Amino acid sequence: MRAVVVNAFGGPEVVEVVETELPEPGAREVRIKVAAAALNPVDAGVRAGVFGGAGKRIGLGWDVAGTVDAVGVAAAWSVGDEVVALDYGVVEPLGTHAEYVVVPTDAVAKAPATVDAVHAATLPLNALTAEQALDLLEVTPGQSLLVTGAAGAVGGYAVQIAAHRGISVTALAREADEELVRSLGAARFAAGAVEAGSFDAVLDAAVLGEAALEWVRDGGRYIGVIPQAQPASVRGVWTGAVEVSADGAQLAQLVRLLDDGVLTTRVAETFALDDAAKAHARLDEGGVRGRLVLIP
Repeated sequence: MRAVVVNAFGGPEVVEVVETELPEPGAREVRIKVAAAALNPVDAGVRAGVFGGAGKRIGLGWDVAGTVDAVGVAAAWSVGDEVVALDYGVVEPLGTHAEYVVVPTDAVAKAPATVDAVHAATLPLNALTAEQALDLLEVTPGQSLLVTGAAGAVGGYAVQIAAHRGISVTALAREADEELVRSLGAARFAAGAVEAGSFDAVLDAAVLGEAALEWVRDGGRYIGVIPQAQPASVRGVWTGAVEVSADGAQLAQLVRLLDDGVLTTRVAETFALDDAAKAHARLDEGGVRGRLVLIP
């Protein structure tokens, strides 16, 4: 099969499409024939060496939508099932940017019924990150939440999920994105200055760090989206960072929210698998609203 890998760190030019052995599922694993796989900023981080792995061949891709085509013992899925999954791993020989991928059975959920595979492939990583970050924040209806980077993929899902939970959300984004984030469910919008200490909680999808921490009230809560990179606690504010986990049951709940119209997907552009380097170059240009998706 073909797969996207890097054998050295750098820019889009290090991205390669190689021929490699077809992976076989073990116990409690399934193999998915990939219909679509989203490209995320974490892939650019892996490509650049942020997570280490020098001297190894590293596969790219975390999100996948496709069809189960082989199962291991006690896999709980059947050949032919249409599914989505999160393939968690930052320094692995193969990722989801391939023609086939093997994942644990408990990372898999039934595919959405209301969108195609290209759109479904944008859901797992970003929606799970948003959901798990909100769970860590423990914010409840009646409390105030600021989401930075609210027009991005993680931030956008955070706004939608929080609004669905009955939480009053203020969205921080560029002025040009006000209509978008309000359509996602933000009750209020901020484009610039935010009053210090004015929110019970902040979900910092824009990775503003200490600047965003200043906007949390004394004793409030702050969550970042880069594992172990949160700012130090001040004024009694709890600080943490979400490290996404591949939770198939939780992903199934998010699929239901998507099918119910609570969540929306955004695809900016699609690329053939062989054009993975071009997709990385587009990601590096910035300003992408929605996800870039690779199609084998």
